[in-house]
Amino acid sequence: MKLSSIKKGPFTLFTIETGRFSLDGGAMFGVVPKNMWAKKIPADEFNRIPMAMRSLLVHSENTDRLYLIDNGSGNKFDEKMSQIYGLHYPYGTLESSLAHFGFSPDDVTDMVFSHLHFDHCGGSSDVDADGNLHLVFKNATHWVSRMQWVNANAANAREKASFLPENIDPIRNSGKLKLLAEGHEFEPGFTVEIVNGHTKGQVLPCFDTEDFKMVFGADLIPTYAHIPLPWIMGYDLYPVDTLKEKERLLAKWADEKRFIYLEHDANHELVQVLHDNGRFSSSEACTLNDV
Repeated sequence: MKLSSIKKGPFTLFTIETGRFSLDGGAMFGVVPKNMWAKKIPADEFNRIPMAMRSLLVHSENTDRLYLIDNGSGNKFDEKMSQIYGLHYPYGTLESSLAHFGFSPDDVTDMVFSHLHFDHCGGSSDVDADGNLHLVFKNATHWVSRMQWVNANAANAREKASFLPENIDPIRNSGKLKLLAEGHEFEPGFTVEIVNGHTKGQVLPCFDTEDFKMVFGADLIPTYAHIPLPWIMGYDLYPVDTLKEKERLLAKWADEKRFIYLEHDANHELVQVLHDNGRFSSSEACTLNDV
């Protein structure tokens, strides 16, 4: 997909492609039957659906800060793991996407994580020729919610496989980690919503300007097909909490005509929520270029 961008108020937002992967469709849709979800996102011969790892780069003209929200799975998987997840790069890498807009990792001042599962924070570190881990965004403050940081460092057996030491330890050891809480404001017009369900303390960055409202959907709304209330991932640790968060937020977002930036949807970048008699659905998709 073509990389897109838009300027709204003091913010210029850029689509960043970090790679594509595949996950089991049944796991992605939990209790929803395959004959329903496959009509929206068809599966391959291994029952996997295509997934994006679509990050968001934000430049503020008021502060000259350059924020990156999530950074994909990175380059540290071996061949076996790359094949298991079907990793490929048809639309570019994290580095090539940044370069497309004239930036490099060194320019990023703030690395903001929705959460610390491998497909959201793996690009934070890489391995040098001697096999040593190093931080990719060496000049950036690394932001994680306090609740997520505690959870990631005391994960239960089910979630532990998503919190990889090679991703988290370089952040821990960087001296550049800052923990945030509900209500955190990076600057006027850029705040966060903290939600639970998929994992504890997931951060949803929110942008509000005079004529534009957008939320980074992360893994609360990973694809357009996850907008209806019961369409919840089997990966979610606390699915009933996910349901409560969706009930709390979707009506509000519909009333605000807020766009949802879809991190994992292979074919849809932005949608809005439609609300009709308690039922939620999505508008037609568009890109940042179209807004």
